[in-house]
Amino acid sequence: MKSSIGKAAFAAVLALGAAGAAGAASAGVTVNYVQSDKFSDLPFSTWDREDVLRTLSAHFAKLGKELPAGQELTVDITDIDLAGREYPNRRGGELRVLQGMADWPRIELNYTLSANGQVIDSGKARLADMSYLQRPVRGFDTDALRYEKRMLDEWFNKTILGKKAG
Repeated sequence: MKSSIGKAAFAAVLALGAAGAAGAASAGVTVNYVQSDKFSDLPFSTWDREDVLRTLSAHFAKLGKELPAGQELTVDITDIDLAGREYPNRRGGELRVLQGMADWPRIELNYTLSANGQVIDSGKARLADMSYLQRPVRGFDTDALRYEKRMLDEWFNKTILGKKAG
């Protein structure tokens, strides 16, 4: 990925409107990719790398719709290791192979949850799903980031929303 994008922390600031009785309120999610050119495992091609980061940002925006009105979440992703391993293929592209061994998805992040300018919660998280192929996944198996999204969903529900797994 171009270093300008990595150093500028490819940010997606998304204001997600939530209409309330007292007027329009908004919940927001800001995602920063800190030195993404040094992440453990992203696709080799610049286009594919940027697509992965855009897809993850869009997923955080979707999750952000569940934030209570007035809350904002800032996530600084410091490392990504996608499920599987990527291998070059004969056509000059890459093929991601999922074996379920030591190739589980992993994401490291720092987060700050705030409301009305006051920090409610903050912390550091090291997400990993070592049994990613043994657990059911919602959605389509054509979604290349389904395991990473499930891992983020579980973290968001437990840590940010305080929901119990179930």
